[in-house]
Amino acid sequence: MATPRTDLWRALSPEAQAALETRDYSSGTFGEQLAHRGLESGKVVSADRAAAEVQAVWIPGVEVFPRVIHPQPHRGSFGELARRDEGILAKIGFWPSQWAAARMFAQRAKGFHIHPPRVPAEIEPGAWFRRLFIDEAENYALRPYAEEQWDMMFFMQGRAEMILRDLRSGLKSRTMRLWVDGDNHRSSNNVAIVIPPGVAHAIRVESSEDLIMVYGTSVSFNPEFEGRIASDVETATLPESWQKFLDR
Repeated sequence: MATPRTDLWRALSPEAQAALETRDYSSGTFGEQLAHRGLESGKVVSADRAAAEVQAVWIPGVEVFPRVIHPQPHRGSFGELARRDEGILAKIGFWPSQWAAARMFAQRAKGFHIHPPRVPAEIEPGAWFRRLFIDEAENYALRPYAEEQWDMMFFMQGRAEMILRDLRSGLKSRTMRLWVDGDNHRSSNNVAIVIPPGVAHAIRVESSEDLIMVYGTSVSFNPEFEGRIASDVETATLPESWQKFLDR
């Protein structure tokens, strides 16, 4: 927070002036916004991935690709999810083996969760990740999609904030924070997101309407692949006064 000018607030008491802060609306660099404040996903999609500043903050293996939502007057809209043999999914060779849908109620959040990467027993994890995502980053055939859970997420309704954090051994800890619009809000923020295992991800609903998602996974759902981190936001507790009343 920026320090306020004291001459603007001289009519307040000294205690109030000492406690006062003003919000900093400066945008910052691309990297600062993506890693800290959050960035509209349309700007993330249009960023030059080859630029040094973008590479410094981009989590290896994460993909953000645009979707086009076509209006259908008097009926609604039509939005494609993805095509297996075109675009980024064809390039990286990833197509889900299971599709699912999820709804999040308005003004709720899903805490960080993470899926375990599959690492060959004879290779140190850090060395494996550096080979996959740095040394041979374009060799997508190395990725064991069928043995670990990769997520691909689409947003059908509502608005969301998604936060990603790289927790893979041997890779730099990076954070990506982006805003995504559902199909009912046509904009450059209509995107899909691919998330590798080892990257923790959390979602907050950023509107007064429920968030509806469709997502594909590289393997079928397995509860053992669902690791929870800092997920206490999902626990809806009763107000303290209510609990005291019930405990009498």
